Amino acid sequence: MISVDTKKKELIGNFKNSGREWQPTNTPERVNVHDFADTQLGKALPYGGYDQTDNRGWVSVGIDHDTAEFATATIERWWKEMGQQRYPQATELLLTADCGGSNGHRARLWQLSLQRLADTTKLKISVSHFPPGTSKWNKIEHRMFSHITLNWRARPLQSREVVVNLIASTTTRKGLKIRADLDEATYPVGRKVSDKQLASVNLSRHQVHGDWNYSIAPKVSS
Repeated sequence: MISVDTKKKELIGNFKNSGREWQPTNTPERVNVHDFADTQLGKALPYGGYDQTDNRGWVSVGIDHDTAEFATATIERWWKEMGQQRYPQATELLLTADCGGSNGHRARLWQLSLQRLADTTKLKISVSHFPPGTSKWNKIEHRMFSHITLNWRARPLQSREVVVNLIASTTTRKGLKIRADLDEATYPVGRKVSDKQLASVNLSRHQVHGDWNYSIAPKVSS
């Protein structure tokens, strides 16, 4: 079981980052006086998965758009890099997620992308969405993302490498460890999913709040 979500987009460049950090006397970190995005560096889009049982996390730092395809690509990276080694006998994966955004419960592309992920990993993927207003209970928020924010407080995120390294160096006294990598792929927005494509998803809704709780099984090869 992993908790998934998108962290706040961050400007890359010599920009102010909230918080306080020790510096030698009279040598403050100088940053830009404006927050206009750098046309070359753009923004960082961290999307992550947090393993509640193992207290481990994976974060893909995207540079394009926060889409359902980006989200499922991140989950696939977590599975290949961490999950498969930790749970070699697993046949099912449970995702807890918010009900909006790239992994929203009404997003057709999210369900279609999960079907592709299920077919690739051969895992039955179940999703439980938090109802509106309850996303603060999603474990990734206060067990992983909050610690990343603390780790890079008052530090300008001057490059993509800095973002990835600061995320990967985040730890806690309770043993949190995070792996991170840059995802340089492009994820176009505005993709439409037809009724026929949606009907091809091998989806079964749970008895309790089936709109928010459902499973997608791999398709059987003919």
